Amino acid sequence: MTRVAAGLVLLLGLLVSGPAAADPSPRHGSPVLRHTSLGPVQGLDERRGSGTYSWLGIPYAAPPVDDLRWQATRTHRPWREVRRTQEYGPGCAQPGRMFSPSPDGPHYDLDVRDGLGQAVGEEDCLTLNVFRPATKQKDLPVIVFVHGGSNVVGYSADPMYDGRTLARRANAVVVTVNYRLGVFGWFDHPGLKTGDPLTDSGDFALLDQIESLRFVQRNATAFGGNPRNVSVMGESAGAVNVWALMVSPLTTGLMHRAIPLSGGLVTTPRETAQAYAAQVGAAAVEDSGGSGEEADVLRSMPADELVRVTLRHRIDAIQQVVADGTVIPTDAYGAIAAGRYRDVPILAGNTFEEGKLFGTAIGAHRPTDYERFTMQYEFDPDAPAGLGVDDLISDAYLPVDGPGGWNEASEALTRSVFLGIIEQSMSTVVAAGNDRAFYYELGWNEEPAPFDQVYGSVHAIDLPFVFGNFGRSFYSFAFGRANESGRLDLSTKLIGSISAFIRTGDPGHARLGTRWEQWPKSMVLDATKRRAWTCAGTFGGQGGAAAADDAALACDG
Repeated sequence: MTRVAAGLVLLLGLLVSGPAAADPSPRHGSPVLRHTSLGPVQGLDERRGSGTYSWLGIPYAAPPVDDLRWQATRTHRPWREVRRTQEYGPGCAQPGRMFSPSPDGPHYDLDVRDGLGQAVGEEDCLTLNVFRPATKQKDLPVIVFVHGGSNVVGYSADPMYDGRTLARRANAVVVTVNYRLGVFGWFDHPGLKTGDPLTDSGDFALLDQIESLRFVQRNATAFGGNPRNVSVMGESAGAVNVWALMVSPLTTGLMHRAIPLSGGLVTTPRETAQAYAAQVGAAAVEDSGGSGEEADVLRSMPADELVRVTLRHRIDAIQQVVADGTVIPTDAYGAIAAGRYRDVPILAGNTFEEGKLFGTAIGAHRPTDYERFTMQYEFDPDAPAGLGVDDLISDAYLPVDGPGGWNEASEALTRSVFLGIIEQSMSTVVAAGNDRAFYYELGWNEEPAPFDQVYGSVHAIDLPFVFGNFGRSFYSFAFGRANESGRLDLSTKLIGSISAFIRTGDPGHARLGTRWEQWPKSMVLDATKRRAWTCAGTFGGQGGAAAADDAALACDG
């Protein structure tokens, strides 16, 4: 494609990304009655609200319960009657954490804190959600989003991941997916082997995601999407999974763009995965009275009790895919170097202060998670009073900008957990010949005090900008009237880049005001309270508040 033709495609994408004429009703009845390969589904017609159609809680795979626990994902049995797909499916079984669903369902409210440290979610959970603009357009690009949560927690109904705004403004079909988590998603126990290489891989969560991509291939057309233009996007552990999908030999033809945010290619050796599984098995037998074969006890134990076993024994789940040799190569980086991966355009990203979400790991967060969740949930960003930095950060990390303070400590977390792995991942694909690798750094830190110092440009703060969702969520304390103009402008620019990327493989567009060059160059995205700004940067392994300040000076923001 010539540059002129690519520019015309990009311009068209930007022109149609705004509100479009509503689809009055297709020839064959309701615009939200669609026929999938599994059966008919009836969704939500929200033309007069969000300007979208949506289908929630579509089962894409057989429930992984009873004999199908720790089995390779199977396609759901077809249905004949119209299935109402107007409510989210339950989150998958998991230990309750900050980004988990409420104990009484897949919704976000103050009840989430009551599930902290408890077993929440359900084992029958393999559903996905589809959002699209309420228009008659066909062959729209498709975005499949894989949520984060350390591969241990999370759920597709998290309000940050609501796909309505992104679908309308990027003029795309957006799909969000539930997949097995923690002990159910990544479990390589010798006693559970069947002789089937897929089941014996232990990579059940990744097999779920692959099955969801197969559902998209079979059914994109039914929802007005283009099965030959599917971008897989994920954040945090979801980004780790996107990279894994790129190297899996099972994803041929299933993905055409990759958008991994705040995560890189990292795998778990089989020895580590099996040691974890053995620890869980021994704990399950102990809690069941000390008798019986591990495999039998594990298979028969209710899902919520198995989660409680891991909580009682403080067993940390593995957080990456298992390098089994079938689903994932034993040497994933070697596979890329040899050209055995999905060589597709990549749009990766990080926030400047990723590490500020993980203060609990080093004792930097003063309140308990229960107290911190309550403080954040009840905080009014339009009346920011009553909280100080010392209410949220321990004395050992104060002052935040002093030697050994919170800024310095969190920068070390940013570097050790995030930046090294993204540099290795991006540099490896570029060395292998990928010439369509792009990268952004988001520096937005305009939260009301004290959260501008406590969190700043923290891990996952880019997601509300990506999805255009600034309502009630984990980060809603950050979004008030004072910073509305700048953050909405920044969200428009970022969604514009996603819209361009999923169409052309290049995230650049005119509204950025700066040419977006390929890795190791980066695009710095930020905003004051009033306006967004961007500038060209270079990845240098930098992170933290100091790097954000340096970027602002360099860009004259």
